[in-house]
Amino acid sequence: MSVSLKQNLIIADEKSLVGSTHLLFVLPATRPKNLPFSEALDAKLKRTNKKYSDLLKTALITDLPNGAVASWIVLDNDLSVFKRHTLLRKAVKPLLDENPATLTIAVYGVDAVRQQAAKDAFYVAAVNAAELPERKGKPAKDEPKAQPLKMIQIFGWSEDDAYLDAQALVAGNTLTRTLTMTPPNELTPTLYLDKIKKLAKTQGWKTEVFDMKKLKKMGAGAFVAVGQGSDPQDAAIVRLTYAPKKAAQTMALVGKGICFDTGGHNLKPAKYMNGMHEDMNGSAVALGVLTAATEAKLPIKIDCWLAIAQNHIGPLAYKQNDVVTALNGTTIEIVHTDAEGRMVLADTLTLASREKPAFMIDFATLTGSMVSALGDRYSGVLGNKPELLCKAVGAGSKVGERVCAFPFDDDYDEDLESSIADIKQCTLEGGADHVHATRFLSKFIENDTPWVHVDLSSYNRKGGLGAVASDVNGFGVALTYTLIKSL
Repeated sequence: MSVSLKQNLIIADEKSLVGSTHLLFVLPATRPKNLPFSEALDAKLKRTNKKYSDLLKTALITDLPNGAVASWIVLDNDLSVFKRHTLLRKAVKPLLDENPATLTIAVYGVDAVRQQAAKDAFYVAAVNAAELPERKGKPAKDEPKAQPLKMIQIFGWSEDDAYLDAQALVAGNTLTRTLTMTPPNELTPTLYLDKIKKLAKTQGWKTEVFDMKKLKKMGAGAFVAVGQGSDPQDAAIVRLTYAPKKAAQTMALVGKGICFDTGGHNLKPAKYMNGMHEDMNGSAVALGVLTAATEAKLPIKIDCWLAIAQNHIGPLAYKQNDVVTALNGTTIEIVHTDAEGRMVLADTLTLASREKPAFMIDFATLTGSMVSALGDRYSGVLGNKPELLCKAVGAGSKVGERVCAFPFDDDYDEDLESSIADIKQCTLEGGADHVHATRFLSKFIENDTPWVHVDLSSYNRKGGLGAVASDVNGFGVALTYTLIKSL
C-alpha cells in the first residue's frame, strides 16, 4: 500500500549522484560552490532567461548529459512549511511521473538548513510515491506497467529522529487516503469493519464493537436514528485502543465514518451526492493518526472511536420532526436528515468522554458552511478550550496543514432552541452551521473533557494541497500527530 521506507532509505555519497537517473536538488538561497551538473543548470537558466533566484518561486527541470533528469528548487528558510511543501511537491512531481525505481535527493547549505530541507523533501517524495487504489483495466501488452518507487537515497543528510516521524506520517497519510478513495460498494459498514479488524490485528490494537443491537439496548438513539435506515443494519461504533507500556496519559480520537451519504429523506441532488463515499474521511483520518502514533511508538495511550454507518432511505429511516433520545438522555428534534454526521458523532463523543481522556479530538467532513467560509485550502477548528485551539493552529503551521479557529460562544445555542425537545439538530436557515454543529456536539461531551473539533473542509482539493499531490490529501494526520506530541 505504500513504499517500505524503513528498508528503502539510503544515505548517499556524492559519487552516487553521477549514477542516478532521477535527481531532486534542494538548494539554499545562496548558490553552493562545486554543484554537480552545474553546467546543465546554467544552460537551462540561460535558455529560459531565468536566474538562480527564480528557483525560489518554481522548480526547473533539466535533462543531464548522462541521460538522467534533474529538478532544481531553492528553499528559503523564511518560507512557511506549507509553501516549502508546495514547492517540493511541484518539483518532485515530474520525476515521480516517470515511475523511477530510485529517487535521489541532494540537499545543500549549512547543517541546520540541510537537515530541514532533507526532512521536508523526504516526506514530500515518500508521501507522493505511495501507491493508491485505482480500478482501471490492465495496461496494453505494449504499454509498460507502472512500477512503485523502491528506493529513496539522500545526499547531505545524517539520519535522525525526523526520519522516524516522516516515516510514521507517510504510513498514516497513505492509509487515510486509501480508505477515503475506496469505492462505496467496497466499503460498506460491514466491509469497513472487516478492514478495521484486520488492521487492528496487524497493529496490535484492542478492539471493541458496539453494533446496532447493543446501541439500541444502551439507548444511543442519536446514532441508531441514522443507522436504522440501512438494510442490513450493520452500523456500529468501534473502539480501538493503542496502549503502550508506561503511557503517561490517555487521549481520544473520534471519527465520522459515513460510508455513503444520500442525505436520507432530505435527498441530495446528484451534484451533491457525487463523492459522498468520502463522507467517512473523518474516521479515516482518525485511523491514520492512530497508525502514525503506533508506527512511531508514541508514549501515550490512545482510544480511537469510529462512528461507522450509512445515511440511506428506507421505511425505517429517520425523518424531519422525529424526536430521538441520545445516549446521555438529551432529546433531539430532527430538522434535516442530511445533518446525520452530528447525530452519529453525538453518542460517540459521549462514549469517548465517559472514559475521561486527558483531551479529545474529533474529525468530520461535517458542514458545507465550513467550505463556504474557508474554501478547500484550510480546515476549521472549534472547541471548548481556547488554549487547545491555539496549539492546533500552531501545529498546523508547523507541518503545513493549515487550520483556522472559529467562535464557540454559547449565545449561538439560542438558534438551536426547540419547543418540543431539549435541542434542535440544526436550523433550516443555514448561516453559521459549522458553529451550530459544534455547539450541538458539545452537549454530548461529559466530564468537561478538553476537546477540539476538526471540520475537514480541505480534505479534497483538485490538484493536491501542500505536500500531497492527490486530490484526496489525507489532511489532518500530520496536524494531529504533531498536536499530540506537543501536548
